Amino acid sequence: MTDNPAAGSGGDHSDRRPLVLVTVGTDHHPFTRLVDWADAYAAANPDVRMLVQHGTSAGPIVAEGAAYLDGDRLRAAMRAAAVVVTHGGPATISEARRAGHLPVTVARDPELGEHVDDHQIRFVARLDDAAMVRSCATAQQLGATLDKALAQPDEFRIDLATGDGPAEVARRVGDLIDLLTPVAPRDRPIPEPARLPFGGAWPEVTVVVPTRDRPELLRRTLRSIAAQDYAGTITTLVVYDHDDPDPSLAHDEGDRPVQVLANTLSPGLAGARNTGILAAGTELVAFCDDDDIWLPGKLRAQVELMRAEPATEMVCCGIRVVYDRSEAERVLDRTTITFADLLRSRLTELHPSTFLIRRAALVDGCGAVSEEIPGGYGEDYELLLRMARRAPIRNIPEAEVRVLWHRRSFFSARWQTISAALRWLLAEYPEFRLSRRGYARVAGQIAFAEAAAGRRGAALEWTLATLRSRPAEGRAYLAVAVACGLPSALVLQALHRRGKGI
Repeated sequence: MTDNPAAGSGGDHSDRRPLVLVTVGTDHHPFTRLVDWADAYAAANPDVRMLVQHGTSAGPIVAEGAAYLDGDRLRAAMRAAAVVVTHGGPATISEARRAGHLPVTVARDPELGEHVDDHQIRFVARLDDAAMVRSCATAQQLGATLDKALAQPDEFRIDLATGDGPAEVARRVGDLIDLLTPVAPRDRPIPEPARLPFGGAWPEVTVVVPTRDRPELLRRTLRSIAAQDYAGTITTLVVYDHDDPDPSLAHDEGDRPVQVLANTLSPGLAGARNTGILAAGTELVAFCDDDDIWLPGKLRAQVELMRAEPATEMVCCGIRVVYDRSEAERVLDRTTITFADLLRSRLTELHPSTFLIRRAALVDGCGAVSEEIPGGYGEDYELLLRMARRAPIRNIPEAEVRVLWHRRSFFSARWQTISAALRWLLAEYPEFRLSRRGYARVAGQIAFAEAAAGRRGAALEWTLATLRSRPAEGRAYLAVAVACGLPSALVLQALHRRGKGI
């Protein structure tokens, strides 16, 4: 229906129906999703009076509508309302709580064009955990919450006499805003090497190279490390996993010594890397897989950045992916990566063979490579998440490593292990629930893995979870195709030729 200018008074006293007030705030981004959900509820519940302050969104058809309400009219409507539904804006939530309401809150989603970033999603999640709002993420959830609020109004009221008054509301909301305010710097340029405060020797770097049954590829990898255009000492620790060390590789001549040792921790890549990290005696530690090649300028460029920015704990760079006879360059066009970035996307350009890390950030900080992940799958991504939680990761947007992808990698057919590892990741990082795109990505990977393993029921369950979070997530549709008989190997081969994975 058309806007009713008088509706905001909350004062049609002849209408005895309970009033539900829905307010989207004054942000210039439309919030059509919430308006539509409110209108659908009004259509299904004619015994409820629904008033929607819709801002720049199109007005409701069934419910009463007002584009904007001034302060007095908004407060009057909140006083008259049985339930208040808000967007995730701190001011609107605080106003509703001052009026004695436990707000029912729907966060704006930037991926739907409802806001510029995801701060409302994060903010509302924290408020919901603190029992300061009732968060809703779907139309069905909103409908069920409104039904409950109208049937049990005491559960959605705040007793202002108990101390949760305006001052306390403002303080508690303010504390959460401070907690959620990002402190990470914006993307910034890589410093010019000529301006670096060089002085003294270049720092020694330890490179940890786990290996297993790849003697020829390993020797090629070691040659690429020895050929680095780097003035400092590079000590390479070759850590043998499920294999006897080859003493013929070890030498201590010059500034490119090589040591060989056996994995003394959990069998697998994580244990092998941790064996090397603990054995390293240098400030800087780098990873390189035994089948990858460092290009000559890789290490120098990363150490230059570390020396220019002493607070930086981790630096990565781009890669060239080699698969069969094709080669694809994967370079991330940003220089700073945050925890939120990694929740949204795996950012596969950040390959472990590009990692250069301050050893203290691992040993004395967030911990070494996780040996708890089922099968060790995705341990590099999990380490990125932990490092980014501490501080932003820096990236050099140049391809400095050639990465060899095999037609049959160690995990290529271990679909149940992959599914278990990804489910572990979602449980370990509940923040994925704050990123619709990120959760859908991981859930879609699980759906694909379950389909490839022949577990159609589980594949369907995870496909539906993926689509509920993000209908545009392509992995869900690939999972359905594989569940219906498309060979998973063909899908992976097509992706790998383009330098991509599932």
